[in-house]
Amino acid sequence: MKTLLLYPCFPQSFWSYDRFLKIAGLKAFIPPLGIITVAALLPKDWEIRFFDRNVNPETDDDWQWCDMVILSAMLVQKPDFHALIQKAVRLGKKVVCGGPYPTSIPQDALASGAHYLVLDEGELTIPQFLEALAQGKDQGIFRASDKPDVTKSPIPRFDLLKLDAYFMMAIQFSRGCPFNCEFCDIITLYGRKPRTKEPSQTLAELQTLYDLGWRGSLFIVDDNFIGNQRNVKRFLLSLIPWMKERNYPFTFITEASVNLAEDPELLHLMVEAGFNAVFLGIETPDQDSLKVTHKFQNTRNPLLEACRQINSAGLLIYAGFILGFDGERSGAGDRIQAFVEQSSIPQPMLGILQALPNTALWNRLKAEQRLLEGIGVVEVGDQNTLMNFKPTRPLTEIAREYVEGFWTLYEPANYLRRCFQQCLNIGLPPEKRQTMRFPAGKGLRLVAQLIWHQGWQRSEIRLQFWQQLWTILRTKPQVLNMYLGLCAAGEHFWEYRVLARERIAQQLGYDPLTVPGSLTLESIKSYDCTKTKNNAVS
Repeated sequence: MKTLLLYPCFPQSFWSYDRFLKIAGLKAFIPPLGIITVAALLPKDWEIRFFDRNVNPETDDDWQWCDMVILSAMLVQKPDFHALIQKAVRLGKKVVCGGPYPTSIPQDALASGAHYLVLDEGELTIPQFLEALAQGKDQGIFRASDKPDVTKSPIPRFDLLKLDAYFMMAIQFSRGCPFNCEFCDIITLYGRKPRTKEPSQTLAELQTLYDLGWRGSLFIVDDNFIGNQRNVKRFLLSLIPWMKERNYPFTFITEASVNLAEDPELLHLMVEAGFNAVFLGIETPDQDSLKVTHKFQNTRNPLLEACRQINSAGLLIYAGFILGFDGERSGAGDRIQAFVEQSSIPQPMLGILQALPNTALWNRLKAEQRLLEGIGVVEVGDQNTLMNFKPTRPLTEIAREYVEGFWTLYEPANYLRRCFQQCLNIGLPPEKRQTMRFPAGKGLRLVAQLIWHQGWQRSEIRLQFWQQLWTILRTKPQVLNMYLGLCAAGEHFWEYRVLARERIAQQLGYDPLTVPGSLTLESIKSYDCTKTKNNAVS
């Protein structure tokens, strides 16, 4: 079987890091781990061509060559996903779809013409699909009522990737999360009982990447890396000597729940193993909102203290924040801004709450007849969108707080100050190795571009850039790479905040921050992000 595996394009988003990747000479942030795992589950005698369309597109020859097209997508990739299904159907190719988006909303892929839906987790449903093919079935929907044993999951086909096109690589250690946050679809997709791979199995994946020549950052894409703390510690105790023997070829980033701060041993093991950063779902400093959304793990201890403990242990913090919870009090955006400034989190991902399909939030709002449907309602999955349900406070107020928060938090001087302070907050001994590794051959280009843009072109932050850089070099050189990487990422966010504001303004029909002397919708569109001015709007 001649099979074309395609991963759809991402729109410009918070996580796309478009301008950062451009100045670094890269194409994409991380590779699509799911579809290269699917590739490893396919029969060995199938001929495979794989294209991550965020890195390089397939050609007409690839379309003519194949018998079948396999697509995997997340909700945010919806436009390109459907375009690819429809193109394959026009060309007479069989279309197979899977991934989080088709699993959550299978009818969408069917409506575009997909022949086979291989849903849920592929370890169980790909064998069903292959059996149906062998029986000559020309369509089908394949689902699993159980969750697979991930210790039997194969090593992903890392050899299919253009390694030098990515900022970091990715592996997965576990699936599932033990918590019950109302808005989250992870527990719907992967369950509340975290399933982990064996340490030896994960080390074999790392060895594969090592043998392929990868050196640099690596994202462990678990939705909650510490969901099974016993097994995580087993893995880390195996990882530490593996990393030492190879002179620390990787630095690790992952996602975890805030209760990480409650386990000093786990924090110590992560740092010893080469972890340098963690993404936390903080959501909001408002305790009432955390309780409403069932995020009780964030209410057990003060959130600011948890951040300080994680920083002190040696980890940089990335974090997500959400506006629009039921019962949320006016000024929630201001309180999030204050928390971010107090914690010096450099890259807060601020978003407006969306009810994702099949989540507890979705089901509750549906029962309350508060879900919005029909023409004009922004589709779930797009970033920078208004809510897809009726909130308990004015939507215009939420939109204003979102745009104001994002605009102010990513004002260049504010952003650079948080990057600087966060790096100073990280507790590392003077002899500690570098906290971040750039892809081979890309580091010098990135630093040169950074110095040109922020050390010379941007006059409004030029002095701040050099003063902070000198302080880092003089007092904490072991975080230099981390600091430079954060500064370079600012180039993306200063461009993206303009786009985020424009998108919300288009949905509202006006700029929510419009006051005398502020930006209008037309001026937002023509705003030159390469010459940022200190004009944060109140």
